[in-house]
Amino acid sequence: MGAMIRFGTDGWRARRDGEFNEENVIRVADAAASLWARNSPGAIVYIGFDTRPDAEALARLAARVVAGHGLVAKLSDRYIPTPALSWNIAHDPRSCGGLMVTGSHHPFDYLGIKFRVADGGAGSTEFVSEVERAIDPEPSELRGPIDVVDIATPYLDALASLVDGEVIARAGLHVVYDPMYGSARGHLPAVLESLGVRVEEIHGEIDEDADEMRPEPIEPWVDDCEQAVVEHGACAGLINDGDADRVGAVDEHGRYVNSHKLFSLILGHLVRNRGLSGRVVLGLSSSVVTRRVAHALGCRYVIKPVGFKYIYEEMRKGGVLMGGEETGGFGIPSHFPERDGLLMILLLCELMAQTGKTLGQLVAELDERVGATSYARRDLRLQNEDIEVLRTMLPGINPHRVAGRVPERVSHMDGLRLEFDDESWLLLRPSGTESLVRVYAEAPTVELRDRLLDAGVDIARGELS
Repeated sequence: MGAMIRFGTDGWRARRDGEFNEENVIRVADAAASLWARNSPGAIVYIGFDTRPDAEALARLAARVVAGHGLVAKLSDRYIPTPALSWNIAHDPRSCGGLMVTGSHHPFDYLGIKFRVADGGAGSTEFVSEVERAIDPEPSELRGPIDVVDIATPYLDALASLVDGEVIARAGLHVVYDPMYGSARGHLPAVLESLGVRVEEIHGEIDEDADEMRPEPIEPWVDDCEQAVVEHGACAGLINDGDADRVGAVDEHGRYVNSHKLFSLILGHLVRNRGLSGRVVLGLSSSVVTRRVAHALGCRYVIKPVGFKYIYEEMRKGGVLMGGEETGGFGIPSHFPERDGLLMILLLCELMAQTGKTLGQLVAELDERVGATSYARRDLRLQNEDIEVLRTMLPGINPHRVAGRVPERVSHMDGLRLEFDDESWLLLRPSGTESLVRVYAEAPTVELRDRLLDAGVDIARGELS
């Protein structure tokens, strides 16, 4: 009897020395392939993998299982970013979907499988649930022949065409790029250099430090990039997570720029400089800065629970210009309805080139226009049973006073969110992928933000009176 497999907000992941093994990869690939074969017999399925040990071998195994269902399994000939997989699926009318073997932003000793459906997106909640229900307790014996193909080049060529290469080339940008040992290493520097950008790549080769880094483009994991920007005198440090669907950045002074400001800058660029319009989809944990910017740009915005699959479902309705989540995953559905951290980096370069301003200058202007706030997240590790108790109790929690403040609005959309009269807010939600409770807060001052975070931790621990 195989292990019970449950999907989080973006696929399934497990430790490489534990449940992420050949047997379970076969079971997951078999479940997805059985659904694809039933709904789209004979269709193409793309399979990719990242740079982690065993990722290529396990992706090849998954491809053979997919092919055993009579589908055409096309396996990448090298490691690729997840957006490359999405792009190829979305631009091939013969494709019904794909799967990516990747550890994404998780620690180096993890691997996982992400699914993509025919439009390149992660699929609906119903699709993921259907795959989960279809997982057989025993691994299938079905196998078939596979095609090994170049998935990277068509995507990278298309990526370069999406920005104004002449404007970027004239600007003479000098950047540090950090792929965090992930699957955009080498790929994105080649695109940037073809556009005339001078690139200093760090963490571009697996070394003894790789297993110490969590490839998530947030502090403290961006410290090396912050130092490199100052050492090289670059105008920005640009960062992707392990499979490059997320983006992070550092300004010319070596200061981390949070994802909310990056989203706001890119959205402003699309509207002001490119003349685009449409709705904006934001995750529940997004900053009030993103909402202020969307409002100032005349973009109607909608708030969804945490997890890009909810943003994807909104994108499917049409009329969406851009969607984004607090973790740095941004998507533009006219490209494909999923996150693309490489495209976001190119758009940031285009913005700096077109305005003649560094990233720090652009952030300072943004703060001046919409007002600066203080935003932070704390990850509280609890026992699984305590998290499940909290998950059960949160829908009924409605505190009358928190950190000396009276909430004006209470939402149980995804955990517990409390909003106050000065636009400060507090959010608690159990993670969908880890044994954590995530506590978020934003306020006009660091002091108030931290009081709210402390109160949120107390609520999570059941200690708030």
